[in-house]
Amino acid sequence: MSGTGEPLELYVRAAAAELGYDARVSFLPFGTLRQSMLESPVANTREVLLLFPWDLAPELDWRTGIASTAPDYGAFRQQFEEEAARVSGRGAGLVYVDAAVPPLWLDPALNESCRTMLRGVMESLHASILPTSTFALGSYLASGQPIAPKELGVVARAIMKAALAPKWGTAKVLVTDLDHTLWHGIVGDDGLDGIHFRPEGKGFRHFLYQTLLKRLRADGVLLAAVTKNDDEVARQPFAVGEMVLRDEDFVGFIASWQPKSAQIQMLAEQLNLGLDAFVFVDDNPVEIAEVTAGLPAVACVPFPAGEQGLGELFDVLVRLFQRTVVTAEDRERTLLYRRRMATLPPREGTAADIRGFLRGLDMKLVIEDRTAGDRSRAVQLINKTNQFNINGLKLEDEEVERQLASGSRLFTASLSDRSGDHGQILAALVAPDGTLTSMVMSCRVFQRRVEHAFLAWLSVSDLPPKAAVFRATERNGPARIFLGACVGDVVEDGTVVFALDQLSAFTEDLALFTVNAQVS
Repeated sequence: MSGTGEPLELYVRAAAAELGYDARVSFLPFGTLRQSMLESPVANTREVLLLFPWDLAPELDWRTGIASTAPDYGAFRQQFEEEAARVSGRGAGLVYVDAAVPPLWLDPALNESCRTMLRGVMESLHASILPTSTFALGSYLASGQPIAPKELGVVARAIMKAALAPKWGTAKVLVTDLDHTLWHGIVGDDGLDGIHFRPEGKGFRHFLYQTLLKRLRADGVLLAAVTKNDDEVARQPFAVGEMVLRDEDFVGFIASWQPKSAQIQMLAEQLNLGLDAFVFVDDNPVEIAEVTAGLPAVACVPFPAGEQGLGELFDVLVRLFQRTVVTAEDRERTLLYRRRMATLPPREGTAADIRGFLRGLDMKLVIEDRTAGDRSRAVQLINKTNQFNINGLKLEDEEVERQLASGSRLFTASLSDRSGDHGQILAALVAPDGTLTSMVMSCRVFQRRVEHAFLAWLSVSDLPPKAAVFRATERNGPARIFLGACVGDVVEDGTVVFALDQLSAFTEDLALFTVNAQVS
């Protein structure tokens, strides 16, 4: 900024702390902004330019006084447009204070036009615009501090917002999730007949999202898909041929049970592009947090839960991928990359530790003993769930009743967090000897560590789990991975024996939740 950073630095650090960041903040020395614009940005930093009118047009600086002659209006305009282009080229976050300026002309209309054009140029660069009241002329003249004391907090929050904002117009690859993003529903559990992507009802916003992606692809944006699923299952909706997007619209398609950060890293290496060229769209805030933590250079954009947020999503994506000229090469880019990349095998990867994010979700877990109560939802989960199902067994209510009469117990878990109530999302049948004969969980809550927390709770209950009956199916990869984590090894079909000290490692996951156990 073209002013002293004190005491703004403290306010910026406080604004960062509000967002969960520990920020190290540095300011350029007073009076060196223009010179620094000729140098490269400092590596591994997030640069924000806090600009005033005189940063684009030096003649408007109050500290230099009123010019003895009025500048040529055309030359003046060309000058600040060149300065604006230089600002834009740095890719920094931008905050602009629409400060009062001294008159350059004796024509009030020209002075107002000048100020309006300056503000318009900064708006076109997607700067955050702060009002005139942000500027304190007396403080600026006395000490070089241009911010009004009462506005320091507002400016600091605008700086943090700009620091965390994606770089408009620099993105090249849009990576999209599939379930509840490209279509409504979960193809692995709901099947082809249970997902919606047509311009009607539940599928309308997903249809509109696909049409935008189709347009982006036509203008040279590369599309890729990542999903936690089996490849064959994830591709089924594309094979039908009824969606706006087809398989050939994507340069990369990764369906695996690896973390999405690892999947995107794989794409970046295959495409030979930097991670700052990637934009990731997903409906699940936990997946967004995992990628943000693991790949901070990737711009992560949440897919809205309802139609109301669709306009904002589209505006963000258009700005990230903005194009002024589309060439013939742009239109052929997807085909060129597809020729270079015949396949994208899954990559082994490690998930980012996002427990800090999960703690902030204010998650509440209600565990209930359904042995003698209403079990209709639990039975429905057991028969509907495919992906997190330890053996794929479908149990009619009569069979569940028979097992309960023989001494088994049925537990369910319901989850709520700051985003809303997810309802009953887990069901487990435990035999009298502590063997899990059935355990299922809705994939809506993957990555929230619910399954780990439930076993940690069960391990200190009056019926601690001793083993689980596992059988591999075409779709239950997540359950296999989870049981492997429970025993520290790859599991095969049969009875998987637990060690209670192994399950005690999940105590940290249990602490992520406020638990209400309603067990007799």
